[in-house]
Amino acid sequence: MVKSRMPFPDSVPILTDGVVRLRPHGEADVDRIVDQCTDPESLRWTQVPRGYSAHMAREWLRDIAQGWDEGGDQRWAIEEVTGVDGDGLFLGSIDLRPRDAGRAEIGYGLHPQGRGRGLMARTLRLVCQFWFDAGGKRVDWHAERGNFASWGAARAAGFEFVATLPEHVAHGEGHLVDAWFASLGRDDPMEPRSEWVTPPVLEGDGIRLREWRDGDIESIESSDHPPHFVPARAIPTAETWGDWLMRRRLFMARGASVNWCVADSESDVALGEVLVFVHDGALADGDTAELGYFLYPRGRGRGAARIAARLAVGHAFAARGAGGLGLRRLVAETAADNAASNAVLTSTGFSRWGHEAAATAPDGSVGPADHWELLTPSLD
Repeated sequence: MVKSRMPFPDSVPILTDGVVRLRPHGEADVDRIVDQCTDPESLRWTQVPRGYSAHMAREWLRDIAQGWDEGGDQRWAIEEVTGVDGDGLFLGSIDLRPRDAGRAEIGYGLHPQGRGRGLMARTLRLVCQFWFDAGGKRVDWHAERGNFASWGAARAAGFEFVATLPEHVAHGEGHLVDAWFASLGRDDPMEPRSEWVTPPVLEGDGIRLREWRDGDIESIESSDHPPHFVPARAIPTAETWGDWLMRRRLFMARGASVNWCVADSESDVALGEVLVFVHDGALADGDTAELGYFLYPRGRGRGAARIAARLAVGHAFAARGAGGLGLRRLVAETAADNAASNAVLTSTGFSRWGHEAAATAPDGSVGPADHWELLTPSLD
């Protein structure tokens, strides 16, 4: 960036879409900056210094002014527009960090009073458009793995999820943690690329399909599946529960799957899982997805897998206008000797269309496998 000809704060361009207004930071923001930087959510998900004080906030304000004056990082204060010039109430900050070859990085945080109303997605669009209008080509985002609130804003502004980067950011407590990475190009539409999937509650014959909950860790049972039946990572243990649940929530936040907990309708105790998913992209990108499921030992012998599969299939084939996925085709793959799973698919209406004599199983072994498909019922 070229050094501004005007000193801060006159160097800061005012950006607004009529709902949010981005302006220079000022002394009047100090107390609310401290509020934000000592908020539990900010401490959990950002690198803000611990024990944040008004003195630290004033030092940060001097850094912000220097960034604008010297052509470095650019930071705006966020306010909501309630009058011609906004109301001046500090609701958060966003910073644009120019890098080489037309690329920039972006970071942001909201005061608790500004959260949950879509203000940050609007703010992101304004700053990214400012960068692109100035000749920039790309804006990159990253946040600590698990920060769904930050991802929600980036997703709404059109950022495309790229990867999870190992030990990419330093947590506020000083240790390295994994980060989610996404990016937005100059010609990309600033709107969500896929639906954030929320599993609907489905019930039938004593079985309820619902979202997984943090408390379902109490229902975990040791798996006794042969290792070539189901991928080891597909079934949680007490040690892997947090990572397992986060991965499922991320799949749904990216529109790649619908993951249901299979629960007993009366007790609501978790019996296993059923999911409809794609390996690449999002469910809305095509007309075919895969069906998967597993049951804990407590869930067997009562037809739970068959009922759960039937409920999931019904949702998969229901029209989008009726709240379903609007798919044309479901597929599945099983080990040829997995008689129980094969029986579930057969009872649900799947047909075996292929057989491999030497397929690679989830545990890396080689053996026979069957391929299955089910087409949406004809409307004729």
